[in-house]
Order: sequence, then structure tokens, then C-alpha cells
Amino acid sequence: MPEHPTETAAARPSEESQSAFAPLGNPVFRMLWLTWLVANTTMWMNDVAGAWLMTSLAPSPLWVALVQSASTLPVFLLGLPSGALADILDRRRFLMVTQFWVAGIATVTCLAVLMDWMTAPLLLALTFANGVGLAMRWPVFAAIVPELVPRTQLPAALALNGVSMNASRIIGPLVAGAVIAGAGSAWVFALNAALSVAAGFVIMRWRREHKESPLGRERLASAMRVGVQFVRQSGRMRSVLVRIALFFLHSTALLALLPLIARALPGGQAGTFTVLLAAMGAGAIMAALQMPRIRKLLPLQTLLFTGTVLQAAGAVTTAFAPSIYVAVPAMIVAGMAWIAVANSLTVAAQMALPDWVRARGMSIYQMSLMGSTAVGAALWGQVATWTSVHDSVAIAAVSSIVLMGLAQRLVADRGMEEDLTPSNVFKVPSAQVPPRPGRIQVNIEYLIDPTRSAEFMELMQESRRSRMSQGALDWQVLCDLYEPGRVIEQVTDESWTEHLRRFDRVTAADVQLRDRKLAFHVRELPPRVTRFLIEP
Repeated sequence: MPEHPTETAAARPSEESQSAFAPLGNPVFRMLWLTWLVANTTMWMNDVAGAWLMTSLAPSPLWVALVQSASTLPVFLLGLPSGALADILDRRRFLMVTQFWVAGIATVTCLAVLMDWMTAPLLLALTFANGVGLAMRWPVFAAIVPELVPRTQLPAALALNGVSMNASRIIGPLVAGAVIAGAGSAWVFALNAALSVAAGFVIMRWRREHKESPLGRERLASAMRVGVQFVRQSGRMRSVLVRIALFFLHSTALLALLPLIARALPGGQAGTFTVLLAAMGAGAIMAALQMPRIRKLLPLQTLLFTGTVLQAAGAVTTAFAPSIYVAVPAMIVAGMAWIAVANSLTVAAQMALPDWVRARGMSIYQMSLMGSTAVGAALWGQVATWTSVHDSVAIAAVSSIVLMGLAQRLVADRGMEEDLTPSNVFKVPSAQVPPRPGRIQVNIEYLIDPTRSAEFMELMQESRRSRMSQGALDWQVLCDLYEPGRVIEQVTDESWTEHLRRFDRVTAADVQLRDRKLAFHVRELPPRVTRFLIEP
């Protein structure tokens, strides 16, 4: 580990390894990054073609708006299950299947248009099915990236993913518009199918070794429970989720109302809207390439607040701009601030997650981001109907600065990164599997100095967080009324198999916590551990 005191200067990462483009030196990361660029481009092409097609099938604003709803709804419904599956199954195959799924839906959509079978309800159903593939592939890709690059290059790798997303935001609509104008909407879906199949075959070439657990695969329901439980117990993840929700709740006001802002500009047309979107994407790309330098100059908390202020300033300037010549630079600033905040929070989330729960944790992060975006769009759209578009953006800007400032002060973030390196120090019990299924109760008996009981109980709260993060069903601490200093830590697991899984989830931070607890134990023999089967 880089923080180890015996690390030599030669072992420290070089400046070159920490550059913005360093992760692209890894052939596998480079291959998957290009695949991700193609996947995101097809996503934007599908959204543009679907919305345009709906204008001819059912020109009602409601039906056109429902295309976007059908595309994003799967994220809310399938975000956590897809994250759990990505942690349970072979991630390479899982990602490959999502590409073929998207290709299949695009093929069906293309045929329906060419055969003149397409209707508004069918288009919404196919858009929803396409959204299922998108919702399923994001958590698995987020979990794969940390496998491919060293920890020191992770911020740069995530920034490059931001470059991919924003480049596709520019490329996708331009390509879709050109194909629609030249050949028709059906051929956008045909191109999407071809690109998705090609991406699937590229992923198939990746020779990733999947290590199946000797305990077998987790049950989906249990895996989802453990994922939610880990996030609830992680102070760092909770603080990240609060900040990402607050930021996107307010920053989405600019994007949601941008078509109306563009129309209000002198000579505002559809091209004006495209130029403003492209300016924001260009600003995001520029900032993403400078993220290693920005992270060195500013600590996380300062970066988040500064980015929020700059995004708010860019949004207000765009909303009140007298011409496109003022709005475009403002959108560039807004895009730079947007990627700086989003990238910093994504890195913080990745650093707070061990690999065994990474996809589940990132799927919850995605749900928080997308949920706040959806709520924000509706909220600021309603505020705009009560006041005006310009006032709505201004209110969102002021609110974002005030609430982010309060979050920085009030929402706990311990400001430290735990050592999440897997550890096999804990001895796995050698007892045979219980003859009957049921919950397992583990008792760890400590004898401590009664004068230090308050200090020990404070440490026990950290132990509770650790046990519950690993997937325990329940945790309690029992104090003997008649023998002061005798304390029993009681942990309940869902089953014997789930009890054994907790040993696979032990990290270096858990080992350090165990050592701190043992320092309170006054007997020469270690604490007594007993295990019981709870009868159903």
C-alpha cells in the first residue's frame, strides 16, 4: 500500500502514472473505455431517435416527455438488483450480455419501424426495454474500473469516464440527427444494434478470470439487503449520497429548462439549444482532463463547495444572458464545475467501497443521482410555472449554495479513508455445517477493566458498524449485572453460509478494529467465542 512506512521512493507512483491519460496506457482499460464511449453514444442516439419518432406517432407533449421517463424508469426499478447481480455473477459476461440485450432491442425497434408496425405505446415499451439494458450495465462497469487500474490512477480513470460520457453527449445527437435527416429514424436503431453487437464481441475478447466463491453464489434478496446495509453503516457513503443528491437536485434546473432558455435568446432556435449543450459538454471534457491537477490544489470539501458555487454562477449567467455569446462561456463554466463535483463524489464513493460490495454501492449511488435529477427537473419546472424560467434557475442556484454549505457543516464525514484491503487474518470456524438450517448467533465474551467501560462501549459502536456492514442481521452488546467488566458482543447471521461469508469480507480496517478491542481484554487467553443455532 502506498501509505506503508517502508515504501521506497522507487515504489511511489511517478508523475506520469498520475497524469490524466495514464489509465489509457492499460490495454484492457483502453479497450473497455472505447467500448463505454460507444455504449454511451448509442444511448444518446436512441434517446434522440426515440423522441423524434414519437413526435410523428403522437405529437402530444405528454407522449414525447414519456419517452424520457420510459428510458430512466428502469434505473429506479433495477438499480439495486443490477448492482447485486454484478457482484454475484461474472462481471465480464454480465457486461457482455447487456450489450447484446441492447442490440436485440434496437433490432426489434428497427424492424417495427421498417414494417410500419410502430405505435406510441410500443415505442414506450421498447424504450423501457432498452433502458433495462442501460440500468443493468452501469453498476457492473463502475465495479470493473477499479479492478483495472492502480488505486492512484482511479481518479484519472473516473475522469476519463466523464470525458466519455460528455463526448458521447455531443457525438450521439449529431450522428443521430445526421442519420435521421439522411435515411430516417429506423437506421439510427440499426446503427445502434450494429455498434452494440460490436461492443459485445470486443468485451468477449477480454480474458478476465472470474473467481467463484467456494460458498456458492449469494441469493439475490440477501445480496440486496447486504448492499443497502453496508451503505447505511458507512458514514462516508452516506455523506457522498447526501452531497450528490443535493448537487443534482439543483444543477438539473439548468438542463431541464435549457430548451426554454435557448428559445428566449435572440434568434433562439433548435441549433441554439444544441450549441449550448455542446458548450457544456466541452467544458466538462476540459475540466475532466485537468482533474488530477485540480484534486492536488483543492481538498475535497473545498472542491465540492467551490464547484457548487461556480455551477450556480454559470447557470444564473446563462439564464439571464442577453445573447448566445454570453451564454456559451457560462455553459462552459457550468460544465467544468459539474464534472469537477460529479467526478470528486464518484471517486469518494469508489474509495469507500470494498470490491465485494462495489457494484451494489455504486448502483445505490446511481439511484441517488438519477432520483434527485428526476425530482429536480419536476420541481424546478413547477417553480418556473409559478414564477418564470429565469427566476426558477436563480432560486435553484441560491438554494444549492445554501444547502451544500449546510451539508458541509452538518452531515458527518470522518474525512478519512479506511484501509479496505481484503484480509484473511480471521480464522474461519472449522465446525461442520449445522444439521438444520437457521440463524447463527455468535457470542464473543470480553473481560475488561470496569473503569474503562465507557471507552470500551464507544469502541463497541464501531464494532457494530463493522459487523452490520459485513452483512450481519443483528448486533447487540450484553453487560453482566453481577460481574462488572464482563461484556458479551452478540452477532446474528442469516445462516451458516452467510456467517462464513463475513470472513471473506474482512478488511485490514476490520483487523485494526479487532486489535483495538483486544487491547481492552484483561485476560491472557483471548475472548471466548461460542456459536449457537437459533431454532426456527
